[in-house]
Amino acid sequence: MTTDSGPAQPHKLTSKGQATRARILEHAADLIYTEGVHATNNEQLRRVAGVSGSQLNHYFPNKESLVLAVIDWQAGSVLGFHRSEKFDGFDTIDAFREWADFYVAHGRPFEDGCSLGSLASEIVKTDLDVHEQLAATFEQWRDIFRDGLERMQRLGRLDASADPTRLAHALLAAYQGGMLLAQIARDITPLRDALYAAVDHVATFVTSPDA
Repeated sequence: MTTDSGPAQPHKLTSKGQATRARILEHAADLIYTEGVHATNNEQLRRVAGVSGSQLNHYFPNKESLVLAVIDWQAGSVLGFHRSEKFDGFDTIDAFREWADFYVAHGRPFEDGCSLGSLASEIVKTDLDVHEQLAATFEQWRDIFRDGLERMQRLGRLDASADPTRLAHALLAAYQGGMLLAQIARDITPLRDALYAAVDHVATFVTSPDA
């Protein structure tokens, strides 16, 4: 289960074992993204990761355990980035603007879509018992925004009438929806418009010009 401190780690693995497990996860995430959950099989994964069947079964005895680990793998990257010092805890409107600017300005981030969103779209089609884990991951993402907005309220930077949870959902939905539309159109405009519209909406609740 992913926690606030990052993805859960297997116990009692040697450095070599940790590296092998990480290599399997990296290739599994790529395969699931390109081939889909159902089309990804042990034979493919063994070949691209360069491991034996016994090694694969040792770390991931079934597909469900593999998919759960891939969720943690992707979540660690996405959530870690959002928790970085770059955005200062999202407790100013400038931090949210910088977040939007990052995805608009840095190359063509929409070409491959959101790694976590793409994974989610594959997993929700399956009957694997991992939906609770996936939902919890997106809740953690939402809570990064919500917690920052709540701090803004406590600091007097955001009007008391603002609903941090509702605004956080709007920001996350703008990113996910905008990313999908931009990926389909091969044009960053839908993502740019969605992100800036969501941040502009948050800005309507800002109470001080230096916030």
